[in-house]
Amino acid sequence: MCSPEEAALLRLEEVFSETLTRINSLVLQPLLTAAPDPSDSWGRECLRLLQQLQNSSQQLCKVTEESLQSLRERLHHPDSTGLESLLLLHSADRVLQVHMEYIDSYTSCVVVQAFQKAAKRRSEYWRSQRKELRQLLSGMSSEGSVGTALGQALRQPLTHHVQQYVLLLLRLGDTVGERDPARELVVHAATLFGNLQSFMRQALDQALATQALWHTLSSRLRDVLCTPARRLLQDSQDSPVTVTPLRAERALLFDDALVLLQGNNVHTFDLKLMWVEPGQDGCTFHLLTPEEAFSFCSKDPEGQVAWQWKVTQAVCQALRGKKDFPVLGAGPEPSEPPTCRCGAYTFYAEGRFCQATYEGEWYWGRPHGKGTLKWPDGQNHVGDFCQGLEHGFGIRLVPQASEDKFDCYKCHWREGSMCGYGICEYSTNEVYKGYFQEGLRHGFGVLESAPQAPQPCKYTGHWERGQRSGYGIEEDSDRGERYIGMWQADQRHGPGVMVTQAGVCYQGTFQADKIVGPGILLSDDDSLYEGTFTRGLTLLGKGKVTFPNGITLEGSFSTGAGRGLHTQGVLDTAALPPDPSSTCKRTHPEDCVGRMEDILEELLQHREPEALQQYLRKALSNSLHPLGKLLQTLMLTFQATYTGIGANKHLQGLAQEEVKQHARELWAAYRGLLQVALERKGQAPEEEEDAETRDLQVHGLVLPLVLPSFYSELFTLYLLLHEREDSLYSQGIANLSLFPDTKLLEFLDVQKHLWPLKDLTLTTNQRYSLVRDKCFLSATECLQKMITTVDPREKLEVLERTYGEIEATVSRVLGQEHKLPMDDLLPLLIYVVSRARIQHLGAEIHLIRDMMDPMHTGGLYDFLLTALEVRGRGGGPRQKSPGRGGRPLSGPRHRRGISSNSQLMCVSMGRVLTEPLLLPLFKGAGCGDVGTVHPGSQLAGAEGVPGCIPEHHRRGKTPFPCRLWLRPELET
Repeated sequence: MCSPEEAALLRLEEVFSETLTRINSLVLQPLLTAAPDPSDSWGRECLRLLQQLQNSSQQLCKVTEESLQSLRERLHHPDSTGLESLLLLHSADRVLQVHMEYIDSYTSCVVVQAFQKAAKRRSEYWRSQRKELRQLLSGMSSEGSVGTALGQALRQPLTHHVQQYVLLLLRLGDTVGERDPARELVVHAATLFGNLQSFMRQALDQALATQALWHTLSSRLRDVLCTPARRLLQDSQDSPVTVTPLRAERALLFDDALVLLQGNNVHTFDLKLMWVEPGQDGCTFHLLTPEEAFSFCSKDPEGQVAWQWKVTQAVCQALRGKKDFPVLGAGPEPSEPPTCRCGAYTFYAEGRFCQATYEGEWYWGRPHGKGTLKWPDGQNHVGDFCQGLEHGFGIRLVPQASEDKFDCYKCHWREGSMCGYGICEYSTNEVYKGYFQEGLRHGFGVLESAPQAPQPCKYTGHWERGQRSGYGIEEDSDRGERYIGMWQADQRHGPGVMVTQAGVCYQGTFQADKIVGPGILLSDDDSLYEGTFTRGLTLLGKGKVTFPNGITLEGSFSTGAGRGLHTQGVLDTAALPPDPSSTCKRTHPEDCVGRMEDILEELLQHREPEALQQYLRKALSNSLHPLGKLLQTLMLTFQATYTGIGANKHLQGLAQEEVKQHARELWAAYRGLLQVALERKGQAPEEEEDAETRDLQVHGLVLPLVLPSFYSELFTLYLLLHEREDSLYSQGIANLSLFPDTKLLEFLDVQKHLWPLKDLTLTTNQRYSLVRDKCFLSATECLQKMITTVDPREKLEVLERTYGEIEATVSRVLGQEHKLPMDDLLPLLIYVVSRARIQHLGAEIHLIRDMMDPMHTGGLYDFLLTALEVRGRGGGPRQKSPGRGGRPLSGPRHRRGISSNSQLMCVSMGRVLTEPLLLPLFKGAGCGDVGTVHPGSQLAGAEGVPGCIPEHHRRGKTPFPCRLWLRPELET
């Protein structure tokens, strides 16, 4: 059975549906035909509002019909259809939304007096329809205006209908049991429509107050302020208030803006970007906007409370983007606006942001957080803001005069200017990657032009106040030059090195971009020039030239067009040649180490040796860690110095020492961080390291970790410097590879009982004499692993394992553990090296020797490396040999003095080794430098072979018994 309340709801919906149909035909349709002139802007707006009202009315009709249909289903089938099937109950929120949309459309028409304006166009028609309108309305006066009657006709039926909804739903709720599941739906619907009554009353009051306001304003102000959606919430004429410092004559609080009238000036402030702060005296409160701050003062506390409360609630409502329901300040949302919010604002005050529009996050009237700033000229900034200024990471695009060209700055900002690391891509196709301070390049940075630029160049180094200043490297691809040295005010100034594509290396002093004073120039053929040079690196005035063969020419030099270089001086054929590796010296860049609390805390937890190594490895690989930042800067500088034009063999010694110096700098940076961490913890600082301890830590701990960052460029320089040695080595390896295993072992005079023939598995058609690359295979494969690492210590460990594999193979052949004496080890090691076929072994050995930990000097590693040098190096430490004038020449120079058909023969314990063109070859295991060797002289060892023993450092070892001589008649 259905309750009487449900039947009453059915009758109510039937009557309301019929009423809506009559209103549509009697009022809305004629209103649309009588709408104001569309050619007028306000006429078009009124027409739009009336059409919107008609659409809302149609939606209301539709939802009423659906509600009516659900009631009929309930009455006809009460047993199968429950109370919760009623549309008013299960979709109360939807029904409510349709009613609210109708109310909003209706009140917008009231605000702009759309009904009165439409009635004037067909006044005769509306007067003839008074009788029909009176039937729709209760209590309509015959003296009222047509516009008022139309407004009542469109409002009064809905008001009565909602009132009846509430009464019937409350009565229906009383008939439903407490445990009935539909009771909650009935109570919810009754509450909603009860609130709708309050909402309707407030909406109508605000609309009428807003309509009345427009009559009090001038037409100019009305045109500026009047919009259909705007509602007046408070007027200072009703509740007096004083606004300072603007001295406004009238304050109007709308639901979307605060308007202050000052003569003919109108100040409008968006409520979404308004912050309310209570005053101290109880009669004042303060308002903060993006560009203004002012105070509202009332004569009495009640007025101040009313204004402050309404402004606060209006701000909250504006931020939510919908009207409070049922009334202003009510609802589940907080009644206090958040201090952090999002919004858009265009700045008008003079300054950097003038005419710019900011859209993003705000805090107390200032851009704060993520946001976007756009200027009318196309400039824009996207990034982080703090207290109204760019602060944090941001990207700025700055348009240039040329079409579609922008400068793009991707940088860190501080208090409105670029500060910290950034990447800038200019419209000229130049790119700067480096640090800024106060908007200018400052600190380490790289500026590089596009390869296709008319004059391509690249600068890597230090900047100061936007200019190149301090240490830096400039590469001029157009001139084929690279400058490495000091700068001042964007000019080369101070000591520097210049390297050209032609292989020329110049070191001297520069002033205001010009070469001044004496300098040193080293050419590609190792000729050394000392004196004063022109910009084109031509020797001019007094100077000295030292040729590769040691001959010197000292005197005055001059040049002229078409005359070449002229000189007048003394030629000395008995002078010593210079050491090219000592001609280039440089200072090392210094970097600041950043300090971070969490880094310092972690650093104190990793002071044990194993933990320290892991910590340093992690820190150096992290670009955000101060040590990692420092390593990156040093690596970029190193690459800029020694790649391209800078890959000059004369710079190898310089680069080698620089890598070691970088390791020292990184260790010093770590020690500095450690001291800071200890001080912050209130702990005693560590004692100062002595030089020996520091060197052990640098070579044993830091250098292996940082060497991979510099290895590529460093090894390239070693390859260039030892190119000739490696070429001879490769030729010798190619010759030895033609030998089968047994022939090569026999040639190297390896004792036959040490040959691992039982390791060889022969087929029926094979003979021992034809087998190749099978003997000592495990040792050969082990040695080949040397090229898989860049760490000198790991390379030495590979060499040690190779030695172990050789001894293990021999022990297996002999059936007992066997320690190889030097006479047996050397030929076997030569065999393994020849079979390993390691490319560029000479350069590898030199690099290992230079980067080796000093603690290994004189130990097993040193012994094995020295033995390897017998086979692999084309030149060891500096040797002495007769030169011109009876003076000895240094190692690299001496090779020039040996004829191409000379061959060095080394006979040791009855065996013969051939080493073409390698006089300073024999640096025996445990031996020091071989002394002066004359053609035909003999070198005797402990076996008593006739001859003289050269001076050397024995290190407690015995040199090989051998004999050396030159045989000019043999071809290489």
